[in-house]
Amino acid sequence: MTTSHRPQDRYKAVWFIFFVLGLGTLLPWNFFMTATMYFRSRLGPPQNNSLPEENRDLLANTSLPQLKPGFLDSIFNNVMTICAMLPLLVFTCLNSFLHQRIPQALRILGSLVAILLMFTVTAILVKVNLDPVSFFTVTMIKIVIINSFGALLQGSLFGLAGLLPTSYTVPIMSGQGLAGTFAAMAMICAIASGSKLEQSAFGYFITACVVIVLSIICYVVLPRLKFYQYYQQAKVETLGEQETKMDLIRRGDNCAKSGEGGMSKSSTHERPSIIAILKQIWVLALSVCFVFTVTIGVFPSVTAEVQSTIAGTSDWNKYFIPVSCFFTFNVFDWAGRSLTTVYMWPKKESRWLLPSLVVARIVFVPLMMLCNVHPRKNLPVVFHHDAWFIIFMIFFAFSNGYLASLCMCFGPKKVKPFEAETAGTIMAFFLSLGLALGALLSFGLRAIV
Repeated sequence: MTTSHRPQDRYKAVWFIFFVLGLGTLLPWNFFMTATMYFRSRLGPPQNNSLPEENRDLLANTSLPQLKPGFLDSIFNNVMTICAMLPLLVFTCLNSFLHQRIPQALRILGSLVAILLMFTVTAILVKVNLDPVSFFTVTMIKIVIINSFGALLQGSLFGLAGLLPTSYTVPIMSGQGLAGTFAAMAMICAIASGSKLEQSAFGYFITACVVIVLSIICYVVLPRLKFYQYYQQAKVETLGEQETKMDLIRRGDNCAKSGEGGMSKSSTHERPSIIAILKQIWVLALSVCFVFTVTIGVFPSVTAEVQSTIAGTSDWNKYFIPVSCFFTFNVFDWAGRSLTTVYMWPKKESRWLLPSLVVARIVFVPLMMLCNVHPRKNLPVVFHHDAWFIIFMIFFAFSNGYLASLCMCFGPKKVKPFEAETAGTIMAFFLSLGLALGALLSFGLRAIV
């Protein structure tokens, strides 16, 4: 297709749709994370006032093994991490191999509908009394389902954006960054209003449902836009040209080998090779993996344990972590992701400068660990004042958003157009791998402090 007939993205409609879809991939999970205190509050000792006395006696005398009070609460974060990261990694990997066999609409719409159902159930359960063991079990099952479908959604979305110009991966990254900022603001507003945990959590889950519905509407509208149609058609035509060339080569080979029976099997519809694509993008794939390994290694396992040294008895104690850790991280992470909309440096052609900047981020690991993290056993506190922690967090977050966005933008552009979707799903897999490795690393780093 000639560039002279390339349609314009009128009113930036496609850009906005990808932004909303990016928001929809992470905002629900960010609200789930924001409501962690609500979940843990329901895992303490059973509140017997909601049960008749004879039922309480029955529970007390049951032969089932009794859990120690607070046990489920104490293991909630660790189990949640495992139930979130393992499905995320496994299903992102599966999507890399199966996306060519499962229709795009089924992967994206099916995932959105499944996540919507899970958050609807979560909102309903806010109003339902469950014993701690049942509530814990149901919650972990929902986490597995949400992250499994979330992996399919995110991988498919990056693959879809890979078909469009480089700048159209940016709105996905920017939307994901805004999701964290939105959730952090909701946390601060809930603290300021003094709302009960149940009321705040119910508001989070209903808002998540609204955003998912909006994402579904946007995706349904997307195929109707001429700009999007153009690049979908361009992929089909490029693939057709590639197959035509292969067919001509095959015919020549058949003529040359006519006495040997020709070729045994047609490969006209040969799919892009994942190994061949990975050989072209492995540097960027490992770079985005390393970005998130470093980030999740210390955020929030280490950073959320930093204590203010200047708050005293003021309200700053209550707002210090929500503002200086979560809000600051998400705002500057979003700023870094969004900057790539207007400026990209290093350029795609610069092979080793971008990976060098990615590796340099490892300096933030000791810097964060030497802040006023408590409790601590081994390391001294070098950076006492709150200002040090906030400054480190600003650069830590900005570099995370900016470098990760560059990697995700450049990956699909290193390959041929008909391979771009597969390249996008591979990059999404390495992003998820970085999250999983970072989650495992976080246990060790927190223990070192």
